[in-house]
Amino acid sequence: MAITAGMVKELREMTGAGMMDCKKALSETNGDMDAAVEFLRKNGQAKAEKKAGRIAAEGIVKTVVKDNKAAIVEVNSETDFVAKNDEFQGFVEAVVNQIVDSEAADMDAFMAEAWAADTTKTVKDALVEKIAVIGENLNIRRFEKVAADNGCVVSYIHGGGRIGVLVVADTDVVNDDIKACLKNVAMQVAAMSPKYVSRDEVSQEYMEHEKEILLAQAKKENPEKPENIIEKMIIGRLNKEMKEICLLDQVYVQDSDLTVAKYVDKVAKENNANVTVKKFVRFETGEGLEKKVDDFAAEVAAQAGM
Repeated sequence: MAITAGMVKELREMTGAGMMDCKKALSETNGDMDAAVEFLRKNGQAKAEKKAGRIAAEGIVKTVVKDNKAAIVEVNSETDFVAKNDEFQGFVEAVVNQIVDSEAADMDAFMAEAWAADTTKTVKDALVEKIAVIGENLNIRRFEKVAADNGCVVSYIHGGGRIGVLVVADTDVVNDDIKACLKNVAMQVAAMSPKYVSRDEVSQEYMEHEKEILLAQAKKENPEKPENIIEKMIIGRLNKEMKEICLLDQVYVQDSDLTVAKYVDKVAKENNANVTVKKFVRFETGEGLEKKVDDFAAEVAAQAGM
């Protein structure tokens, strides 16, 4: 398969590896992008695991908590200026308040249901009208609903809507201290972006895959070391990774002497409560989307006929 400059550029943006390393990886994997990422990781050339799409699109994330249920939504706009506009903000507020009570399980069903503010229209109709009023393309990109049958839900919005988080917990005591604790946990999720609540959620398939990557790295870095030493190295590195991607294992950012699990246990004991963090949802505006990059100088030159 012919390896194009665009493919090399995409792989470089995903991994941070050098141009020639990316070209070699694509050649070795016959242009398979996922396999090329694996090739670079195993050879220690990927500087970091980056998401395939850059976090660049504009818009906001909003949340709403209603009794023991909650919703979170991301609505995108073309510019940050519109994202801060009262008209846009009000529309997103209406969207998230409708979602929390909606029976829709996916975006297609939600877009087809009646718009709560005017039931003669669908949600899609309301979106199209708002696009006409604001003058920018808008997109209700994603939503999620959660419920706490045996506890409570808290929400946290960071950066005026850049990041939104919901945290669901089972608890036999719901008071201001417990809610404040869970709000702090939500802030942790916003800041540290874990993938899982605990190690119990990590699949065996994921663990085996990471072991394979770490084994290749360790053998390349320490070819002279015996297998039993390399095995111990892998276990150590895997444990370190788990402490980064599992919320309850993370160091609590407001008190580095505690993990998040120990912080929650501490507050629970102080309130004679049993608290278990069950789930979190984290949306970051524009995550995985690529923002249009305008060349202002070129635009001015084109308009001037230069």
